[in-house]
Amino acid sequence: MSVRALKKEEIETLSSKDVAYMIMEGSKRKLNTADLFKKVISLMELPESTFESKVADFYTSLSTDKRFILLDNGKWDLRNNHTSDKVVKVVDEDEEDEEEIEEKDSEEEIEEDSFDDTDDEDYDEDTNEELKDLVIIDEDELELEE
Repeated sequence: MSVRALKKEEIETLSSKDVAYMIMEGSKRKLNTADLFKKVISLMELPESTFESKVADFYTSLSTDKRFILLDNGKWDLRNNHTSDKVVKVVDEDEEDEEEIEEKDSEEEIEEDSFDDTDDEDYDEDTNEELKDLVIIDEDELELEE
């Protein structure tokens, strides 16, 4: 159903993203956020001041609505107009954190495995001075002292 075929009373009952969906459905063009929201405001007969105060909320509502997709060129289109190979997989933050932890664990394992005792690049002469008075006592000697 075209948004233009709806009566004013019917349009008033719709949300701005539902009106945007109907606009996008009836149009072959892809629109940026500002142009799309201006069309929504016009069709819903809202005051022009609505644009400045609500454009950020409108952008957020489109971002969270699975019917819409934001393309690389900054324009909105309907998700059903795109095949799945063009849609970027949205990763849940928890899954992303788990993947990062796994990557860090595997990097740490590699670092431990590749540790080289002969690598003296980070050797600091001051360390030797600080450790000169250090005495190492094994467990047997420690027990004898008690």
